[in-house]
Amino acid sequence: MGILDRALNLGEAKQFKSYERRVSLIDAFEPELELEDDAELQERFAELMRRVREDGVSLDAALPESFAITREAAKRVMGMRHFKVQLIGGMVLHGGNIAEMKTGEGKTLTGTLAIVLNALAGKGVHVVTVNDYLARRDAEWMMPLYSFLGLSVGILQNMQEGEAKAASYVADITYGTNSEFGFDYLRDNMATDLTDKVQHGGRVQEITNEDGSVTRKALATHNYAVVDEVDNILIDEARTPLIISGAPEAAGDLYEKFAKLAPKMKSGKRPENMDPRMKKDFVADFDFEFEEKHKTVAVTEQGVEKAERFLGIDHLYRAENGPLVNHLHQALKAEALYKRDVDYAVVDGECMIIDEFTGRIMEGRRWSEGLHQAIEAKEGVHVQEENQTMATVTLQNYFRLYDKLSGMTGTALTEATEFMKIYKLGVVQIPTNMPMVRLDRNDQVYKTRDGKWSAVAREIAARHEAGQPVLVGTISVETSELLGRQLAEMGITHTVLNAKPEFAEREGQIVAEAGQPGAVTIATNMAGRGVDIKLGGNAEHLTEMELAKLGYTSEDPEYQAQFDAILPKLVARVEEDHDKVVEAGGLFIVGTERHESRRIDNQLRGRSGRQGDPGESRFFLSAEDDLVRLFAGDRIYKILDRLGEYDEDGNEMPIEAGILSKQIEKAQKKVEEQNFLQRKRVLEYDDVMNEQRRIIYEYRDGVLEGKDMGESARVQINDVVGRMVDEFTPGDYVEEWDLEGLFTALGAIWPVGTTAEQVTAESWSGEELREKLGGDAIALYDEREKELGNELMRALERYLLLQIIDEKWREHLYDMDYLREGIHLRGFAQIEPIVAYKNEAFDLFTDLMNTIWADFARMIYNVEVNVEEDPERALPEQRGLAADGNMQYTSGANAAPSSYAEADGPLGDPEPVPAVQQRRLDEHETLGRNDACWCGSGKKFKKCHGAA
Repeated sequence: MGILDRALNLGEAKQFKSYERRVSLIDAFEPELELEDDAELQERFAELMRRVREDGVSLDAALPESFAITREAAKRVMGMRHFKVQLIGGMVLHGGNIAEMKTGEGKTLTGTLAIVLNALAGKGVHVVTVNDYLARRDAEWMMPLYSFLGLSVGILQNMQEGEAKAASYVADITYGTNSEFGFDYLRDNMATDLTDKVQHGGRVQEITNEDGSVTRKALATHNYAVVDEVDNILIDEARTPLIISGAPEAAGDLYEKFAKLAPKMKSGKRPENMDPRMKKDFVADFDFEFEEKHKTVAVTEQGVEKAERFLGIDHLYRAENGPLVNHLHQALKAEALYKRDVDYAVVDGECMIIDEFTGRIMEGRRWSEGLHQAIEAKEGVHVQEENQTMATVTLQNYFRLYDKLSGMTGTALTEATEFMKIYKLGVVQIPTNMPMVRLDRNDQVYKTRDGKWSAVAREIAARHEAGQPVLVGTISVETSELLGRQLAEMGITHTVLNAKPEFAEREGQIVAEAGQPGAVTIATNMAGRGVDIKLGGNAEHLTEMELAKLGYTSEDPEYQAQFDAILPKLVARVEEDHDKVVEAGGLFIVGTERHESRRIDNQLRGRSGRQGDPGESRFFLSAEDDLVRLFAGDRIYKILDRLGEYDEDGNEMPIEAGILSKQIEKAQKKVEEQNFLQRKRVLEYDDVMNEQRRIIYEYRDGVLEGKDMGESARVQINDVVGRMVDEFTPGDYVEEWDLEGLFTALGAIWPVGTTAEQVTAESWSGEELREKLGGDAIALYDEREKELGNELMRALERYLLLQIIDEKWREHLYDMDYLREGIHLRGFAQIEPIVAYKNEAFDLFTDLMNTIWADFARMIYNVEVNVEEDPERALPEQRGLAADGNMQYTSGANAAPSSYAEADGPLGDPEPVPAVQQRRLDEHETLGRNDACWCGSGKKFKKCHGAA
């Protein structure tokens, strides 16, 4: 069956006919290119690049020749020639779509076609992977091809210093993880100098203004991205925002206190199908109940009384005890709903989240609202302080910054609707180069977990004895170790690959051996994603392992010679083993539980049957599995009532029924819909935040790029004065005005010449008062500029604005977090929470912008500057938020404390330059931030004179 025929089966005939025509154009170049030597081929590519960059030739027009050159170069440099399906995959990627390609079809090589084509424009191409290992592996693997074509490659890695990172972005092609790209975006928008920004890759344009001054502008940084394992990054990670945070206050010992209380609290459940008339009179004989599906807890009256006695308080639900209620809820969740080695692991004295989708430890990520601290207290490890958000963005909104986005994965079709709705990405299924012959057998369903695990062990033993390699997929560390112990008791040699560091470090080695005859590998869903399991084994990996056993390292001078000597022997052995495995039936996949997402199940199946190899898969399930128990509903239990029979050996008998599989698939679809709605809800809320972030970052960039803020400052100061006048002079009559309060408040900004008596004597209207006071403020601003000089005044404006914007934005994020956490309560008042959130967020943002300029006004008139100094030295070195040594970087599955967290250089403490002093504005520093201000304005101190 040809490629086009298989495409017809996929329902994409029209689209694939277009691709086929382009493939013909690409093939037409091949005879000519084969006759050219390397120098001529390189010259041809350089000329194509010149035509794109200088003559305006479109990338679409350049595609056939670019793809043909890339294929020819790959053939010469790497000994690999792109298949026709890979050419089609490259076209799909260039078109800004997702290419769904099965395991072993060569996604990495396919990506080079679109990457090289888009690199012709010189605007940068970002290649996004799920972890540092894959970023470096893929970049180094494909680097000979890129270098041959004269394209530079940068690799972003954890803990990379600023200069190295900036150099990586300058390259034509930049490889890195989703979290590293996202954190660099956030850090760039916390930088205090344009030269500290890394993501623009040195692409800075200098614009000469009419007055001769120069404005520097960072050019667009998000041109084109190719996201590998796109479903993992844009779907599984989408609910987790990237957050840069710091610790505002010490956490105290409350978490430990509540960790002692939680085990004393008795859980229970209200009777099902209770008469509604009895509900209000029901008295629980337990302390709390929990709900697993949504991970919620509810405390009963008995539980409240027990907590009050334990804490020594009278009323838990008084307003001042609000934090205690949250502590209690989080402690109960930690005790009842979050399990060690299932939801989290304890590694080196730290509680680390386990990703439910991949089984990987989620480095650097922490649960919010005090839950993570509650779990730490439960486990008796050090309770880390709660953090205050400094900058945040969801992966959804980060990747929507790109002008063009594309992705590759083996499993995307089940999420095609979400990709289109959220990212405007179409999913195109690429036919396999060789027909798929893997046999996917019906699920076997058992009544009990014990019956299921016994059947799994028997199946593994039989396949192992027949010399067939087996890959067993589990959904948690706990179950992988449980099965491992069972196999050890049976004397079956096996290897475990799960989230624990001692196993994860050997991931490449374990995967290399997984295809050998009779090999048994137990893996959580991480299962070496991005690494193929080759039947018979991987000769290159096995050679590296052999050399390691002999004590050689890659730095040894004789390493390559030894490698070349051993490799041929292992190639011969692997080929022999390959034939044995094929004869035994190929790689056998055992699924021990259905995942919430069909896509994850398909990923496990997809480990087998690569490039036309034989293979087999089967899932073993039980009625006690979480998915069946929580989501499948009553109908499935009626079917399962037929289970429970035993064979003559005393083994539980399964059933294989199509209707059962359909019920389980319905349950999976139900969960997928629920998860999609959650991600969509996250995006709806973050879209509000995203617009505010865009405005603030654009405004901040204008300041950073040297935009003349003098005129804006005058307009804004006039508005600040106007708002203060409006606040203190309501109504049309002077008798209703608080002139004393107005002039006291204005006096904190600048020495006001006008007096309350003058206003009364001259019977000014509110409008006249606004004009007079605004005019005075601007006149004084002009005097200040004359005193300092234009250059120093502009530098002072930039210095103060960056300082104030960063501080107030940080406080605004805290306010937005607080608003977001409580917004669901609006639903009780019949108000749609998202509508309320949008309205209240708008009010908060308006307050933010007003406060920024009010603080600027207070400071610009009162800062003392040594005018004798050179303008470059007259102000202290600005220290951006990203320079704080207390920063923490949290994100999704593969994030770690990111590269700037411990870097030297721009993050070190600056040398103090005592050229600026802030005048003391009042003598009331002992006032609390929430106390009424001393000036009598009626405002809180933090919102009035305390804001200075």
